[in-house]
Amino acid sequence: MSADTTKPATTSAKVPHQAGPHGHGGHGGDGHLKAGLKNRHLSMIAIGGVIGAGLFVGSGAGIAATGPGILLSYALAGLLVVLVMRMLGEMAAADPQSGSFSAYADRALGRWAGFTIGWLYWFFWVVVLAVEATAGAKILNQWMPGVPQWAFALIVMAVLTATNLASVSSYGEFEFWFAGIKVVAIAAFLVIGILAVFGLLPGTHSVGTTNLTGHGGFLPHGVGAVFTGMLTVVFAFMGSEIVTLAAGESEDPEKAVTKATNSVIWRIGVFYLGSILLVVTLLPWDSAEVKASPYVAVLNHVGIPHAGQVMDAIVLTAVLSCLNSGMYTASRMAFSLGQRGDAPKAFATVTKRGVPQVAILSSVVFGFVAVFFNYTSPDTVFAFLLNSSGAVALFVWLVICGTQLRMRKIIEREMPERLTVRMWLYPYLTWTAIGMIGFVMAYMFTDEDGRKQMYLSLVAAAIVLVASAVVGRRRRAAVAADS
Repeated sequence: MSADTTKPATTSAKVPHQAGPHGHGGHGGDGHLKAGLKNRHLSMIAIGGVIGAGLFVGSGAGIAATGPGILLSYALAGLLVVLVMRMLGEMAAADPQSGSFSAYADRALGRWAGFTIGWLYWFFWVVVLAVEATAGAKILNQWMPGVPQWAFALIVMAVLTATNLASVSSYGEFEFWFAGIKVVAIAAFLVIGILAVFGLLPGTHSVGTTNLTGHGGFLPHGVGAVFTGMLTVVFAFMGSEIVTLAAGESEDPEKAVTKATNSVIWRIGVFYLGSILLVVTLLPWDSAEVKASPYVAVLNHVGIPHAGQVMDAIVLTAVLSCLNSGMYTASRMAFSLGQRGDAPKAFATVTKRGVPQVAILSSVVFGFVAVFFNYTSPDTVFAFLLNSSGAVALFVWLVICGTQLRMRKIIEREMPERLTVRMWLYPYLTWTAIGMIGFVMAYMFTDEDGRKQMYLSLVAAAIVLVASAVVGRRRRAAVAADS
């Protein structure tokens, strides 16, 4: 990238709104991200953020482990996400930032907190790039087996990289349609499922509560299974927070964040609890078909032709959506870290179109490396990357809670007029959320897979913390030398 096409960003996480009305808004080429996301983009990013491939594919494992009681697992995890999003919404509406919770942690808890959680979040999403690129390549390879799977992974990564490099509005437009397809698919599934539950479709009959209470009861494996199931579903909600990162590049970030945080309850209630309720109501939870692919099983049950192929297309859309958002999210976090001096300064440069080109390419390069390891060392190097990022969602949520406890006082003291979104029952519900997160983290140590993820994630966090201390020491030395 030539030096004459970029300029270092000058906004600071410490001083809100110094770059114009929305902190990072403005026009490309003036050193700031461009406010190129429309309200319809933000609305779909918010809605689509909670509908990932994990809902369509991964929910089968949770149902198999918990039975119909998986509904309680989703409800508890959903409640936790609602509380965390409300806290994040309070801070983001008051001060929209491209670094979102990392920038707020930097200010409220200290540079170490913003540095650590920002890099861990970036690491999480670049690993997700490899996971989603591989998942999408597998589906495409099934349709066109003559093309090698690695080639499809390369193609989808390249296409979406080009999209993100073009402009933020290109990302927003792609995500608008990806999310739109997911929403239409879930809405259609809900309508079909409800009609089938009441026997209103040809070949179906009213099922009542037979499958909910039969086959060992609502909790066939006991109450403890609810928490085991929670471990399998809690990470499916990662992505809800993307809208708060994107808000800084929208025309009206305060309105977008307020709307997104207010709607998170019905989004989780309808898309997750609603669709899973239909699955466990229509079909026995312990059937092999439900474990393999619950949504395909329901569509086959009601006689939808080519249900497997239809679901593959929907899952591919969800994968591409996650890949697109992963690139965007990782690059904006890298951009924010660069702004605050916690990453190379080049990360904080933007092109004339207002795109953080270096931050995008750096994130994608790591994603390509992870894809390479996914093919060459899936059980060693890539397994380590996957497990060491497994608990990052919980770390992020915990930091958001701790940050909000401090940021509320800062906002009330410095800009009370911007406290347009308020956390309910502050600080009691914040402490409740902290307790819930702590419980989930402790419970992970009782599960073999969860224990491995927690240990390796803690190792990753420790490495980043050490890096934070090293960078902080060098920064202080540089300041002392200048003075």
